[in-house]
Amino acid sequence: MAEYRFCPMCANPLAWLTQMEDGGETLRLRCTACDFTHWNNPTPVLAGIVQVGDQILLARNAAWPGRRFALITGFMEAGETPEEGITREIAEETNLKVSALKLIGVYDFQRMNQVIIAYHALAEGEVRLSPELAEYKMFDFKDLICWPAGTGYALGDWLRTIGIEPKFMSWEERAAQSQEANQDT
Repeated sequence: MAEYRFCPMCANPLAWLTQMEDGGETLRLRCTACDFTHWNNPTPVLAGIVQVGDQILLARNAAWPGRRFALITGFMEAGETPEEGITREIAEETNLKVSALKLIGVYDFQRMNQVIIAYHALAEGEVRLSPELAEYKMFDFKDLICWPAGTGYALGDWLRTIGIEPKFMSWEERAAQSQEANQDT
């Protein structure tokens, strides 16, 4: 995540300054010349638990090290609803057509300054991955193992809605899995 150092309006250096807001004094990155404020608000990210038949599709991003698989995710674009955005992302990344969506929940992912809006998506069609994704796997519901972060919590919440108590891997298992996968490639 990049940190602003200069004002995008007038190019003067930004400084951490206290300002009065509705809740009292707050420290924000501001320009001393033109009063620009960098709010640093979280970015909305859409996530899809993509069900094809009786299985869930998880994919591996081409830029990720190791062989970690996760939900289909993407950034919401201006002018679209979250439902339109996740439908678009699923189509762009997998070539699948969404026939039904249900909101699972909203999750914070503070490490990346994001808010995740997660959906369960029923989809159909022939999977053809975009260049952004390296590979995918189909999982039976009972075989899904959740990861201890934003979209992993969404997957766990969805599993509970269908009567399956989710299994979560530990961060140590996640790190070992990545290291093991790197040795295999």
